[in-house]
Parts: sequence; C-alpha cells; structure tokens
Amino acid sequence: MSAPTAPRTATEPSASPAAPPEVPATASASATGAARRPALDWRLRFAALSLIWGFSFLLIKVGTDAYAPFQVTLGRLLSGTAVLAVVMVVKRERLPRSARTWGHLAVAAFFLNALPFSLFAYAELSIPSTLAGICNATSPLWGMALSLVALSEDRPTRRRVAGLGLGFLGVLTVLGAWQGFSGLDFSGTAMALLASLSYPVGWIYVRRTLAGSGASTLALTGSQLFLGTVQLAVVTPLFTTVPGGFPVLPTLAVVALGALGTGLAVLLQYGLVNEVGPTTAQMVTYFIPVIATAAGVAVLGERLSWNTPVGALIVLAGAALTQSRRRT
Repeated sequence: MSAPTAPRTATEPSASPAAPPEVPATASASATGAARRPALDWRLRFAALSLIWGFSFLLIKVGTDAYAPFQVTLGRLLSGTAVLAVVMVVKRERLPRSARTWGHLAVAAFFLNALPFSLFAYAELSIPSTLAGICNATSPLWGMALSLVALSEDRPTRRRVAGLGLGFLGVLTVLGAWQGFSGLDFSGTAMALLASLSYPVGWIYVRRTLAGSGASTLALTGSQLFLGTVQLAVVTPLFTTVPGGFPVLPTLAVVALGALGTGLAVLLQYGLVNEVGPTTAQMVTYFIPVIATAAGVAVLGERLSWNTPVGALIVLAGAALTQSRRRT
C-alpha cells in the first residue's frame, strides 16, 4: 500500500481509502475529460492498480534479499520520482512556488513516503509479505482511531466505531492472540502496523495544511516524492554501506516497486478518481491484502494458516465500516 503518494491519498502500497487525491473541478478540466476518453477502460485500470499495489509487498521482500531496507526505499522513491518527473515535463506542470508549501510537502513526504516505506522494508526482514500486506489494510482503522481523539474532521458514528472494534478483532485473529502470539515476530509486526498508522497521520496533516494551495495534484505529488527521495538520500549513507553488487532480480524488483508501485500507480489512481470518483477508486484498498496474500503464498511459498485469511476478511469488513458515510 503500499501506498499510497499523492497529498490526498494513500499511496502505497499503501493505498489508502481515507483520503484519495482531489482533482481540481475546473470547467476546462471537465471539458478535456469529456473530449478525451481514456483508451483503456477504467475497470482494467482498476484491476491493474490492484495488482500493482498488491504485488508491492512481494517486491519489497525480494528487494531486501540483496539490499538494506533504506536502500530499497531510496531506490523505490528515486524510480517513482523519475516517472512523475517525466509526466510533469510532458504536461508542463509547474512546481509549487511557495516556500511554505514546500515545507508542508516535506512533512507530508516523511509521513506518507519516507517513514512508512522504510518501516515496511524493515518489517519484511522478519515477517512474511502476506502479514505486511494485511497490516497495511489497517490504515483506515488507525484513521478512525485518530478521529476519536479529534485529530480529524471526520466525526465518529456508531457504525464507524463498531467497524473499529471489528477491525481490532480481526487484527487479533491474524496475530493468533488465543495462542499467545506464538511464533510472531513482534518487532517486525509492530513496524508494519506503525507504517500503516503513518499514512492517516500524513493525510490529516495534508488536509489541514495543503488544501487550497493552488498547485495541481500532480505537481504536489511529484514534489512530495522528490522531497521524500532527498530525505532518504541523506539518511541512507548514514546507516548503510555501498552494495557489493547489484543482483539482477532484486534490482529489478526495486525499480519495479518504484516505477510501477509508486510512479505509475499514482497516475492510475489520479485518472480513476478523475473519471469514476474517489468512492469507487478507493475500493482498490480492499483488494490489496488479498492479492498480497496470494502473491506471497504462490510466488514466495510463504505459509498460510487459517487465521490469517479469516482475520484479514474481518479487518477488511471493519475497515469498510469505518469508511461508511451516512446517506444524505
């Protein structure tokens, strides 16, 4: 989820139902959208986005076989930034001019990119990619918990509070609480859950600081990824050494993780929100843990006990309830 990267999204794999990117609703944009229908049906792009973000956790696991977690994250951000930079040049997008906007984007880059991407990479040193993908699905639950302490403008309802409780029960099921959490790597699991918490913290910050900045979503997203890359470029040399080699498979995994899972995925989500709206586009979040689990079992041969898929379904049901809105 890894997703999620746009200022109002979950990017990563994380990809995030709580705050999809907003597309400026201008008359010219609407006319352009009506005149230029995408060549690829939105359902196919929706499926592609689900697969890309679902396989991101597998790519992280493959990347960490040869590279340090910070190196995986740096390579991911560098590749993703390169993709968006090319698109911005083609579309002649202007970078934000306000120093204040850049300051807010730096904070957003930390909470939405640098921190969660690094935590997931470190977590997958000791936990399977399937568990990391399921932990990523708890982001809506964290967002709901934050709203209970008035950190968000979304006020809780009985249904959403029930969803939070149900999601918590699902997490306990995934972790095997009745077995005393036997065989569970606490540090890796904690880092994955902390990564999923980082996303809603970033969303709330962005909502309150970058709304109405005047820059396009694409420009803000590209700038945010660039700042995240700079942050990792500063930190990585302090905690890692230069790799002794560049094995083909892990290197391709890192490049694909950034170019597809961070760069292309943002563009796909941006287009989906513009065409079918954020409510439909955000449903991709509920496919990510399913695909991540299937990929981990089928490709990496990770073991799967009964409580993992059952708990994941409970988590997703709780997440869906926390995102429900009263009909008006």
